[in-house]
Amino acid sequence: MSSEDREAQEDELLALASIYDEDEFKRAESAQGGETRICLELPQNFRVFVSGNSTEGPQSSGFECTVCFLPPLVLNFELPPDYPSTSPPAFTLSSKWLSPAQLSALCKHLDNLWEENRGCVVLFAWMQFLKEETLSYLNISSPYELKMCQQGNTQGGTPSVHQDAEDCGAAVGCAAAEEEIDERAVQDVESLSSLIREILDFDQAQRRKCFNSKMYLCNICFCEKLGTECMYFTECSHVYCKACLKDYFEIQIRDGQVHCLNCPEPKCSSVATPGQVKELVGEQLFARYDRLLLQSTLDLMADVVYCPRPGCQTPVMQEPGCTMGICSCCNYAFCTLCKMTYHGVSPCKITAEKLMDLRNEYLEADEATKRFLEQRYGKRVIQKALEEMESKEWLEKNSKACPCCSTPIEKLDGCNKMTCTGCMQYFCWLCMASLSRVNPYKHFNDPSSPCFDRLFQAMQIDVL
Repeated sequence: MSSEDREAQEDELLALASIYDEDEFKRAESAQGGETRICLELPQNFRVFVSGNSTEGPQSSGFECTVCFLPPLVLNFELPPDYPSTSPPAFTLSSKWLSPAQLSALCKHLDNLWEENRGCVVLFAWMQFLKEETLSYLNISSPYELKMCQQGNTQGGTPSVHQDAEDCGAAVGCAAAEEEIDERAVQDVESLSSLIREILDFDQAQRRKCFNSKMYLCNICFCEKLGTECMYFTECSHVYCKACLKDYFEIQIRDGQVHCLNCPEPKCSSVATPGQVKELVGEQLFARYDRLLLQSTLDLMADVVYCPRPGCQTPVMQEPGCTMGICSCCNYAFCTLCKMTYHGVSPCKITAEKLMDLRNEYLEADEATKRFLEQRYGKRVIQKALEEMESKEWLEKNSKACPCCSTPIEKLDGCNKMTCTGCMQYFCWLCMASLSRVNPYKHFNDPSSPCFDRLFQAMQIDVL
């Protein structure tokens, strides 16, 4: 190696290391060479898709998404001793989403660039071409369709991703390129489904990297913070700092409002993902959030009931048309209607506390619901509930309870000194005070009494 070539190589490698960061350029440790990873600048709303007739299964068929980043082109190179005076760099060019035919076309153009600049360093020119002109050179535009074809002479015989010949520009189509694939072109995708997964993962990682490097204003605390201290809602892209969202989420979860972890922006309906919630709140609160979210989801399912045993509460699937539920945890067999022990075709028993609710539900129900309630509780129970409620309402309107034993007492006529038919206690009908058994009329004759001179008050009104 001449000293001029050696110096030119060192200068070029040092220059590349100073221009590009470690993610883009990495120098080899044991040889004069390295690796460059080149991310292309995609147009806005760049779409990639797979047509609906994919042979790889439903997970790949009909796939379509909008991406901001695609996996990089990888240029591995090694500098021969007589570079740049005589020989070009030895290289391989690999990509996950470009076909071997497209990569071969790029390799050929890199050779042409070397011929145009023979005797001069060329790596920077190669990298600039790949970064800025790959899309236009290959005539790639949105939407970009990914397809699979078998290339007999690709490395390892793995399937390759390609576009049709008319969409590849300088690159020829899959069928016509079998004999023109450059051995330096490496298409390293295993399958179409794995390519889709890698595209989505890389796009998400790069978006996150860009987000973390920028400053954002939190509209809760009105402080500007770096993206690493912030979180954005996926659907609306509104950004808030993690400290404010953490307080907001913790309050909502403690209150049991697990469906209210939405974007704080007014009238915005975007909701935080479980992964975002887990990132912000502690392990104990997230466990509560996860439990309440599952429970609320189960509550919305008509065929799910809970085991009525207080110490169990396991969700139980209810068979259509069947009122028996069997808990898979404690094996308790219960009626899914009244939650009591399963009673077969016998009517559901109802407690006295629920009679009024049953009566109100029956009176407000349509004919079909009334028939269902009669079948569930029995017609006699329904009728009894109606009669008891009517009796209770009549007693509330027309009687008063004895202050001693609470027996309902109706006053038909006579003075306001009453005698309870249950315990024979004297009491005042006006103020319901218990009266002395020795002199019950003193209550009406004493000027300090609230009922002074009112013994016959109701009778006097009736006479008038």
